[in-house]
Amino acid sequence: MKQVLLDKGRLSIDDIVAVARYGAPVGITNAGEQRVERTRKLIAKWVREEKNIYGITTGFGALCNVSISESDTRALQQKIIMSHAAGVGNPLPEEVVRAIMAIRVHDLAMGHSGCRIKTLRHLLAFLNDGVTPVIPEKGSVGASGDLAPTAHMGLVLIGMGEAFYKGQKISGALALEKTGLTPLVLEAGEGLALINGTQVMTAIASLVVRDAVRLSKLADIACAMSLEVLMGSNSEFDPRIHQVRPHPGQIASADNMLRLTEESRIILSHVGCARVQDAYTLRCSPQIHGASKDAVTHAQRVVDIEINSTTTNPLIFPDTEEIRLGGNFHGQPIAMAADYLSMGIAELGNVSERRIERLVNPQLSELPAFLVKNGGLNSGFMIAQYAAAALVSENKVLAHPACVDSIPTSANKEDHVSMGTIAIRQCREILNNVEHVIAVELMCAAQAYDLIAENNPIEAGRGTMEAYRVIREEISYLAEDRVISEDIEAMVALIRSNRIVEAVEKKVGPIKCCTQD
Repeated sequence: MKQVLLDKGRLSIDDIVAVARYGAPVGITNAGEQRVERTRKLIAKWVREEKNIYGITTGFGALCNVSISESDTRALQQKIIMSHAAGVGNPLPEEVVRAIMAIRVHDLAMGHSGCRIKTLRHLLAFLNDGVTPVIPEKGSVGASGDLAPTAHMGLVLIGMGEAFYKGQKISGALALEKTGLTPLVLEAGEGLALINGTQVMTAIASLVVRDAVRLSKLADIACAMSLEVLMGSNSEFDPRIHQVRPHPGQIASADNMLRLTEESRIILSHVGCARVQDAYTLRCSPQIHGASKDAVTHAQRVVDIEINSTTTNPLIFPDTEEIRLGGNFHGQPIAMAADYLSMGIAELGNVSERRIERLVNPQLSELPAFLVKNGGLNSGFMIAQYAAAALVSENKVLAHPACVDSIPTSANKEDHVSMGTIAIRQCREILNNVEHVIAVELMCAAQAYDLIAENNPIEAGRGTMEAYRVIREEISYLAEDRVISEDIEAMVALIRSNRIVEAVEKKVGPIKCCTQD
């Protein structure tokens, strides 16, 4: 796999995903090393001159007025790592922690924070050798950045804490030993530079946005399949309808579903029937899905900016030998984007669950009750719809915006915080729930194709037929009741593999998340 240079001017979300999820090797350039060394020399000079610099020769937060002697600067940096490592809860997934380290290296390599190149090399070695610090998922208020979780990352650098290595949880000291590294003795400013920033919320957001793009495409595929078996019309995807209300996501979604259902003889078979208009979950699907696509696009734009930003404090500008105190660590941009994305993803689940209900309810379709023959003896997809209903109901609680909450910290010095990490953690849970809801819709639609095929051959659209084919490679027709949760999990695994989207795109071209795709 191609090496990702983490100090390049512009990292993409795909770069972060490659490192975090697929283990791409990482490095930095000579120019990046030179930037880091230049700033480091400037900090050493200021410390010798006993210059008063926040977090370097002073205490932290509300203790910023306490001066620290040159002899205590090393102890100060170790103490900030230990004292701030106050996270609680389950460990973050390893892919999230790898993303955190990658984004942190990019920030530090920009040369505005003052870490030594040795410290960056330890983080690079962690990524390349598979050392993943154990970071509890809870404890950040999203300003001053993600202090508690990133402090747990810092613990392993100094030979403390815990790490995952080759599938085992071991002590941080042993993880260093196994990779031939020695514990760091942090120099002036390094402890603060390692933990002050938005890397945790941004790391989670990078992975969630990438998965939300895929989920948005699958929602269109699932809807197109449901529309066919519910004897709906694809006339609502006519581009003229959407050109007179040109929201980008709406246009993209309508175009996707028109191409997915192209050449569908199921749709042609009932042209001119007595039904005048389809239900909103079918007829308004471009408008509903499109608004969610626009939320994904907005979040993607915000995350792209954030992974290419320096979010620590203080900021050092070596060209002019100046230092500035600011608030780039405040997570409000990510927090608001995460809450908006949560609502967008949750709505994909809401409308999908309503289509599931139409599929399993014989009063709303021309299909057997709960999509199974010999109903009564068999319950079919009855409880699969219950599960989908439970998940979308849970999402309505999780989608409550976190960014509108704030609670003062650090003796009211930090009197407004973003709750951005909570926002994106909720968003990740919503995404997981909606993956399961859309999995149920895809299973129900595939089952309906088979029931229709008992009287006529399946003549679905070019794209929907391909989706059906891939589903049936993994999940068989439900002739009689079996443990449905196993099928749901198999369907979710298929969704996450991206095989459905890839196969469909080979047939009909790119499934768009927005008009710029």
